[in-house]
Amino acid sequence: MGAGADVVVITGAGGMGSATARRIGTGSTVVLADVDEQLLEREVVALTAIGYYAVGHPVDVSSKDSVEALAAAAADRGPVAAVVHTAGLSPVQASVDAILRVDLLGTALVLDAFGAVVAPGGAGVCISSMAGSMATLDPGFERRLATTPTGHLLELAELAPGAIPDPATAYVIAKRANQVRVRAASLAWGRRGARVNSISPGVIATPMGSAELDGPSGAVMQAMIAGSGTGRIGTPEDVAGVVDFLVSRAAGYVTGTDVLVDGGVVASLHAPPS
Repeated sequence: MGAGADVVVITGAGGMGSATARRIGTGSTVVLADVDEQLLEREVVALTAIGYYAVGHPVDVSSKDSVEALAAAAADRGPVAAVVHTAGLSPVQASVDAILRVDLLGTALVLDAFGAVVAPGGAGVCISSMAGSMATLDPGFERRLATTPTGHLLELAELAPGAIPDPATAYVIAKRANQVRVRAASLAWGRRGARVNSISPGVIATPMGSAELDGPSGAVMQAMIAGSGTGRIGTPEDVAGVVDFLVSRAAGYVTGTDVLVDGGVVASLHAPPS
């Protein structure tokens, strides 16, 4: 099948990335990127088999050179109409250092690199987490997370080795950073005539979500799901549907904000006792 006129870039080939490619990739060239080249190849083959025009591009989102190479390769294929950054690590998967490099720095690098190539009228979505919406960080720290030049982001004193006690705390900081970083980046994207937002999913039925449910915080997470307005775990398609809206013309007046897609978990935590 031939290439589409526009280019849709998706980082992260599993779970939410796969569902998003199927939801928004019809008629476009889908550039799918992941650090796991075997997973990437399998997903490209699967997309191609059902009629999408998909190409794979290995990427390490924690590497400036790797992310910039992805952005350049995508732009070479045509106007970059949508960028959806789903790649990330969870607390049960990685160390504090790896979470800061992939989840925090990686998002900042994607915002910078694609903010320089996204087409006018284009849109970006970065996947954060409801954990970021539950964070209580010092306002000065949040401001530094939002505005520190990307090359110096990991030099912040609050992110120094030993300053963060565990991967779960690193994850909360990184995901709140994603939200405020997107908010700040929306101005630069806007100067190109483009928009960028973040989505904060709750517990989603992906391999990452399942690993978290089986991890040390699993019982707490199950209780939060049970107490939410929907009372269920989310699906990748729940997230992909919101991505579809945010990159569409229907969301043309929406930029620099975060959308909770958590089944009502955060709302339930703030609701008065019944």
